[in-house]
Amino acid sequence: MDGSESSHKPTLLERLSTMLLREPEDREQLIALMHSAYERNLLDADALSMMEGVIQVSERQVREIMIPRAQMDVIDISQPPEQFIPYVIETAHSRFPVTDGDKDNIIGILLAKDLLRYYAGEEFDVRDMLRPAVFVPESKRLNVLLRDFRSNRNHIALVVDEYGGVCGMVTIEDVLEQIVGDIADEYDFDEDGDNIIRADAEHWRVKADTKIADFNETLGTEFNDEEYDTIGGLVLKSAGQLPKRGESFQVGEWRFTVLRADSRRLHSLLAERSLIESGEQG
Repeated sequence: MDGSESSHKPTLLERLSTMLLREPEDREQLIALMHSAYERNLLDADALSMMEGVIQVSERQVREIMIPRAQMDVIDISQPPEQFIPYVIETAHSRFPVTDGDKDNIIGILLAKDLLRYYAGEEFDVRDMLRPAVFVPESKRLNVLLRDFRSNRNHIALVVDEYGGVCGMVTIEDVLEQIVGDIADEYDFDEDGDNIIRADAEHWRVKADTKIADFNETLGTEFNDEEYDTIGGLVLKSAGQLPKRGESFQVGEWRFTVLRADSRRLHSLLAERSLIESGEQG
């Protein structure tokens, strides 16, 4: 062995390769290895976060991320389109489970875009528009569900319990958000847009990170900002835990409904002045 070979020091990549060749014995070691790679600038923060998300997806079950039955936005087949279309517009989803009687009897999925036929004046029967509903057990692993979504080209599944009753629903977006974080859609705020947008005469869409002082100034309220800085903080205090989409909470004269939230934080809220419910009738 000559001097050049004896003085050679393994490069960072060689050291990492050696670690990889040892093969982590469990997921904790694998995650530790990824963090080591991040600390050595071999992975950026986004890549590390997504890789951890992929690992977590394989460990989690549908019941952990599903939208509970009570919070599902559904359409009743007995209602004519002119009755349920305002509800479709208000909730702004792209797909709706359609029920016949109650939420245990889901007969299909209606795509909001199919309602264009109604506005076009074509002959319209909701039953003819329905796509098949897919049912999955609440114990199904998220990685298996994601694979099924991709292979079957479905975007939504109904979750059933051990007795066959519907206990919730889950979408492909819910699963992907476990990997990449919250996914913005066409109904979200622009990143650099206003924090408070008037939806109609009685409702305002509000970013959860809106400063309480800004909310007070815009809407003439007097919320105290000594304990919390943001409107989302006020709602979290009222909820007592991280609420899910569709849940509503009364804070003084105002009712706040969660429009978007993920497993980590609130994103947007619908604010409505509610004097009667707060006991201050005018």
